[in-house]
Amino acid sequence: MRLLHTSDWHLGRGLHGVDLHEAQQQVVRQVVEAVRADAVDAVLICGDIYDRAVPPVTSVRLWSDALGELSALAPVIVIPGNHDSATRLGAGSDLFRAGVHIVTDLNQVGTPIELHDDTGPVLVYPIPFLDPDVARHALSNDGEPLGRSHEAVMTAAMDRIRRDLSDRRRSQPAARAVVMAHAFVVSGGSTENERSESERDLRIGGVDSVRSTVFDDVDYVALGHLHGAQRVGEERVRYAGSPMRYSFSEVNQQKQLLRVDLGPSGLRGVESIPVKQPRSMAAISGTFDELLTSDTFDAHSEAWVQVTVTDDARPAQLVAQIRSRFPGALIIRHEPVSGPLVDRGAGSLRVPSQPTEVAGAFVRYVTGADISTGELAAFANAYEQALAEARSA
Repeated sequence: MRLLHTSDWHLGRGLHGVDLHEAQQQVVRQVVEAVRADAVDAVLICGDIYDRAVPPVTSVRLWSDALGELSALAPVIVIPGNHDSATRLGAGSDLFRAGVHIVTDLNQVGTPIELHDDTGPVLVYPIPFLDPDVARHALSNDGEPLGRSHEAVMTAAMDRIRRDLSDRRRSQPAARAVVMAHAFVVSGGSTENERSESERDLRIGGVDSVRSTVFDDVDYVALGHLHGAQRVGEERVRYAGSPMRYSFSEVNQQKQLLRVDLGPSGLRGVESIPVKQPRSMAAISGTFDELLTSDTFDAHSEAWVQVTVTDDARPAQLVAQIRSRFPGALIIRHEPVSGPLVDRGAGSLRVPSQPTEVAGAFVRYVTGADISTGELAAFANAYEQALAEARSA
């Protein structure tokens, strides 16, 4: 059986003020074409369909159209992520066409979606995103709340799945099991997974991670939440990652979908399907003159870029000049190579006592250079005028 594993579409998300709707349309089109081209038997979408609980109307239409096209090609199984509203995502799901399974109810944890190939059944167990404050009550077996952590509630969910799987394998010994989840999963005690700035922290009650050993005894674990495609310890525990870059921390990530093949005895292999990005992204740095004149940066002239200017003093018209060279500049920063002349460490910071000191410290912090005599005089004059107006009010 061939499955397509994807997650973290984040429909409705922007990028530093840029509307990404058209770009997301292009990416969704590639998902549909991959399902069509690879003769996929089922599509697994592991959460964060939307970027927020109440998405834009255009994003809802894009999701509706994508779901219609995908479900015409293969069964589609969906779980909500931490960005989604489970209630809104699952509204009306019992009325959808056969082959569309949007699982949002925690009471469904432990009940599989049953698929079949020539070997026998493939049991897909969807686990909607587990908010510990809710799931610790919903997944309790004895009425006593579970521990307030992601690992505690995920362990309880997997206990339910194992019980159901054990019962089914008595009569269907060839049954293979796939789990879908949206969580921060680590290998053993490690927390070295590749994370991105665009992922919302799941930390609740001081514990945000789930050990991959929680998912023992199943053939494949399809994960969502982390935006970089990666495996967690074993080949069978995988993040597909987001199919599109959503922050400059993802510049070097190769976006992809995962094609998962199951054989008679379990996982046969996992292959990546590259997703072409609608627009390239880059993080570049250099002196003001280098950035404006060097052909080293020509390749990024049409990209979305984060630009860091390294001159000791802040150049005049920095933003306007950089944007004339790089129209797609979304972040422009001035960070002198020598670093700020004001110590940013809280332990050694002396609070300036006079307004002119504050102004001088601010200029040094931002530009790396001392405030000029003319700038200081202008500030002092404005400050005195403000005081005079306040006294006369």
